[in-house]
Amino acid sequence: MLAVFTPDALRRAVLSEDVAALTRVPGIGRKGAQRIVLELAGRLGAPGSGSPGDGGAVAAARSGGPAPWREQVRTGLVNLGWQVRDADHAIAAVEADLADASAADGEAGAAAAQGPDAAAMLRAALRKLSRA
Repeated sequence: MLAVFTPDALRRAVLSEDVAALTRVPGIGRKGAQRIVLELAGRLGAPGSGSPGDGGAVAAARSGGPAPWREQVRTGLVNLGWQVRDADHAIAAVEADLADASAADGEAGAAAAQGPDAAAMLRAALRKLSRA
């Protein structure tokens, strides 16, 4: 979902019960979007509220904190039903793969320093979890 929406746009869509907007996400139909609205309505917070996985994480990364994609991926995996421990293990495995790739290719290291795409990292973590 974060590949289609920014965190604030997703919050707005859920809070306004915009089922049509949620169905733009590949693999989510009308019934799935309705269920997302029902289950996440009170859990995402208001747009711009500084909830996990949004700009607050970006600010933490700029100040030397953890990379913003880690918290976004962790939140995404937990919201998809994975245990926190399993999500953390998958994130660690993806991060190790990212470090190996950046060590093998200097240009990838420069791109990784800017921050990898959270959606791509979430897909990689899901692949790791599906193999386990």
